[in-house]
Amino acid sequence: MSCSSVSSLTTSLFVPSKISSLSNHKPRFIHCSLGGTVVEPKATAGAEPLLLNAVRGQDVERPPVWLMRQAGRYMKSYQIICEKYPSFRERSENVDLVVEISLQPWNVFKPDGVILFSDILTPLSGMNIPFDIVKGKGPVIFDPVATAADVDQVREFNPEESVPYVGEALTILRREVDNKAAVLGFVGAPFTLASYVVEGGSSKHFTKIKRLAFSQSKVLHSLLQKFATSMTKYIRYQADNGAQAVQIFDSWATELSPVDFEEFSLQYLKQIVDAVKQTHPDLPLILYASGSGGLVERLALTGVDVVSLDWTVDMAEGRRRLGHDIAVQGNVDPGVLFGSKEFITNRIHDTVRKAGKGKHILNLGHGIKVGTPEENVAHFFEVAKAIRY
Repeated sequence: MSCSSVSSLTTSLFVPSKISSLSNHKPRFIHCSLGGTVVEPKATAGAEPLLLNAVRGQDVERPPVWLMRQAGRYMKSYQIICEKYPSFRERSENVDLVVEISLQPWNVFKPDGVILFSDILTPLSGMNIPFDIVKGKGPVIFDPVATAADVDQVREFNPEESVPYVGEALTILRREVDNKAAVLGFVGAPFTLASYVVEGGSSKHFTKIKRLAFSQSKVLHSLLQKFATSMTKYIRYQADNGAQAVQIFDSWATELSPVDFEEFSLQYLKQIVDAVKQTHPDLPLILYASGSGGLVERLALTGVDVVSLDWTVDMAEGRRRLGHDIAVQGNVDPGVLFGSKEFITNRIHDTVRKAGKGKHILNLGHGIKVGTPEENVAHFFEVAKAIRY
């Protein structure tokens, strides 16, 4: 099963001039071979995307919906690109490919958020931290940081010089999406980035960074400060080039106890949020940390506009713990998308009911899993976009 816009783009390499020539022919409907039809969002002059209105607490008819990792390996069109361009870094650092991949779910599902195809580690090369993302292994840091001297070699990030393709891609995405959805950027949080560069890649036990934290805390704080300053610049850069909201991923902060989270993550997240709000007060910031059940209240203390809950937190309980002044995102278990259509429908409605009316972005509690049936993702969007408060 597939869904396609009546004037959807082909899966050939994205060429900006070709897209621009199609921009005046805007499809009205998205047709699905299941028989369903989804009305394409309309943008009126001066209208803000639904996602932004929901975050700001305005009256909306339904919760906006997008999915983490909505552009990725579960999509056949993405698999075709991977066959031609097997290097993840090439796919995520080439403007044409970044735009094409970012738009793949938009062209098919019309989510309310279109997130940049990139990686939280993308800034590392510009910070003098060589790395690669190896198929089947994940991130590999070639020279892990272990000492004060290593931290001294880490440069503060200058996105204009190091990742101009990110700014170019966001600018194109804003033009193509045309305010029918919010264009989303994202960055890694200081502790999560530090975890990768100290551990040398992904980790199960995080012994290296905890050893650094608990035996040489000054060294780790120095590294965290460089990441905090750099990610502040990166968020501003993304906003200046088209991102209408930015999600901060602190994937590994939940490996910390609450007291250690406050020392090694919370203060740097708050520093980033405070600094960004000084220059971009209206930019919504979303914070996601997987496995965050023990830290929910502390996530809100960062000052972000939205806390994204994973599926291990009951949405109703999460709402009560956060309060209604802050928006929530999530939090359907990604595994639900392997279930029946009826099961998916029931879980969507359960989540929306528990979240309550307003200030809720419907999403998964983690990224879409590899192997997820594409028709089930289409069903998720169809059901979600038919909801009315």
